[in-house]
Amino acid sequence: MDALTTVFFEPVRRCAVAAPLVVSADTPCSAVVERMAAGGAESALVVDADRRPVGIVTERDVTRRIAFKLEREAPVRQAMTSPVRTVREDEPLYRAIARARRLGLRRLPVVDGKGRVAGTLDVDAALDGALAPRAELIDRIGRENSVADLAQAKAAQAELAAGLLEERLPATAVQALLSRMNLDVHRRLTAFMLEAMAQDGWGDPPVSFSVIVMGSGGRGESFLAPDQDNGFVLADYPDAEHSYVDRFYSELAGRLTGSLARVGFPLCRGHVMATNPVWRKTLSQWQRQIELWVTRGSDRAILNADICFDFRPAAGNTELVDALRARVLGLVAERQSFLRDMCLALVNQKVALGFFGRFATEEAGDGRRINLKLRGMIPLVGAVRLLALREGVAETSTLDRLAALRGHGVLREEECASGEAAYANLSELLMRQQVADLRAGRAAGNLVSTTGLPRARRERLAESLRAVEALQQRVREDFTSQIL
Repeated sequence: MDALTTVFFEPVRRCAVAAPLVVSADTPCSAVVERMAAGGAESALVVDADRRPVGIVTERDVTRRIAFKLEREAPVRQAMTSPVRTVREDEPLYRAIARARRLGLRRLPVVDGKGRVAGTLDVDAALDGALAPRAELIDRIGRENSVADLAQAKAAQAELAAGLLEERLPATAVQALLSRMNLDVHRRLTAFMLEAMAQDGWGDPPVSFSVIVMGSGGRGESFLAPDQDNGFVLADYPDAEHSYVDRFYSELAGRLTGSLARVGFPLCRGHVMATNPVWRKTLSQWQRQIELWVTRGSDRAILNADICFDFRPAAGNTELVDALRARVLGLVAERQSFLRDMCLALVNQKVALGFFGRFATEEAGDGRRINLKLRGMIPLVGAVRLLALREGVAETSTLDRLAALRGHGVLREEECASGEAAYANLSELLMRQQVADLRAGRAAGNLVSTTGLPRARRERLAESLRAVEALQQRVREDFTSQIL
């Protein structure tokens, strides 16, 4: 695994080494100094009886607090620096490196899930020669202490994506990483906004809630320019409390979507955001609303379902989201006619292939381009979603859904393999196009030039689009018994 890929995809435990010296708080200062000297250790980690760090003794502590100032037998707790900053072993490596560099620390104690010493992270060793030029990028991506920090991190995603693609990381993996980072942004901003509201006199949240993201973010398939598709799921509460509860979460929604916009997630033009009451409801209200969508089957209901059904939690109470997903799967299982209505809308989304297998582009003349999201990715994602919903598959990512459909025996091995290859190819073309757009000072877009592609890539693109058409055909036959 290449250096940049390791830092952004591996947890801290991947680079952690054994802590050089661990002592109890009752250990005499003289013994600690002697052991540091004998082992060439620059510091000693002080732990309690359960091996949880309570302090640290550095060479500076020895000079300033021990030498000529404390009795030789004085316990080290009198000389240690406390509290000690630690990092969890399951935390992303890039975030730990950025935090250590921001604090001016060369090493960070690593702890396990119970807070016990699991090793130490040597930041200089983690930033080996290949990564040294990327240190500033890691610093920007790892910033998370303010809205301004998160905006810098978001702006650095294009450079990160370019570097990972250069290391030949699949674009699907880059998408997954960007999606996780974006979920972290939602989580951090939610915490910031709740803290600010408390300071402004709003108090604590009146009921439990979850922030959900939908669309590509909900599938874990974000590219470089996602807009906002979010909502709130609230725990049920008495009607008498509605006025205050709704005012609280309306205020939170306004602050959260505004801060997301400042970070770099544009407001949704279709108002699919928690500021819109359609997307801010209690669990029971959500369940009733989705039941209405599924029952009515109108164009608006199909559009809303298409957006909503790919959701995942970003912050808050995940049990609310699990309950909502279970109800969604139950409803579509009860009303297969709604899936048929969704299918009829799906097959109207034309794939970018014309007569004789030629590309159907958006433009005429030289430099012809395909809107690869609209005429490739969306039909593919939609076809796989329909099959997954019919089979009760809870996963939301396209590749996970394909794997589940393979496991259920719904799709043949060759159908799954061609679908996976098509998704991977379309993702790479779109990701590389968006990186190129941003480097050229353009907005990240979805138009990919067919004439600019080498012949082998054009052939792969045509093969991918044929695979999408085949999946569309399979879905149409399954749901409507009609052949294109």
